[in-house]
Amino acid sequence: MTKLPIILCCLILVMAGAGCGGGRTKPPASRLSKAPPPPPRSPLPTTYEHPDETVLEGALQGQFISPEEVAKLSDRMLAEGSSTFQNEQSMARLVIALTKNLNEAPQELRHRLLRNLGIIHYHQKKFNLARQELQQANELYPRDARTHFYLARLATHQGKIYQRKGLAKKAKGQFNLAANELELARKLEPSNPLYRQDLKQVLIEERSLSTDLKK
Repeated sequence: MTKLPIILCCLILVMAGAGCGGGRTKPPASRLSKAPPPPPRSPLPTTYEHPDETVLEGALQGQFISPEEVAKLSDRMLAEGSSTFQNEQSMARLVIALTKNLNEAPQELRHRLLRNLGIIHYHQKKFNLARQELQQANELYPRDARTHFYLARLATHQGKIYQRKGLAKKAKGQFNLAANELELARKLEPSNPLYRQDLKQVLIEERSLSTDLKK
C-alpha cells in the first residue's frame, strides 16, 4: 500500500515538468516563412531645370503635342541668347519634334517649323541644310524677319569662305546679299535691336563659327 502514493507523486512531478516552458521546442526550420522582398521601385520621372525641356521630353515619349505647340515651344527655346544653343541634346530633341510635326502642320505654321530647323542646323554648323530650310521658309512666308536675319548670317559666313579662298568677287557678292537680307529684317521689325546692327557686327558674330568652315 505504501508504493501507490509514491507512484502517484512521481506521475504528478512528470506531468508538471512537461507543462513548463523548458520542454518547448522550436518549429522545424523548413516551416519558417521568409518575408517577401519589397517590390522594385519604378524609376523617377526625368525632370529638367526649364519647363520647356520637360514638355519636349514628354512629346518625344508619346504625349500629344500639336504642331502649333511645337512651333511655340521651339520659338521660346531658340530665342536669341538662349542656353539651348549650348546644349546639343536639347537641339537634337528639338530637331526630332520639329521634323515629326512638319508634314502635319498647316501652311501658316510650316514656315516657322522650317525656320527653326534652319536656325538649329545653322548653330550645328550644318550650313547647307540650314540654307535649304531657311530658303523654303522664306518662300512660304517672306515677311518673317528672323528668317531674313539668318539668311544674312549664312551669306556672311559664305562670304568669309570665299575670302579665305581668295575669291574676292564672290565674297563681295555674298556680303552684298547679307546686307540686303539684314535690311529686309530691319524693315520688317524696325524695333528689334538685333536687326539694327550693321554687317560688321554680323561678321564679328561669325568668328565663333569660322574655325570649322564648311562649303
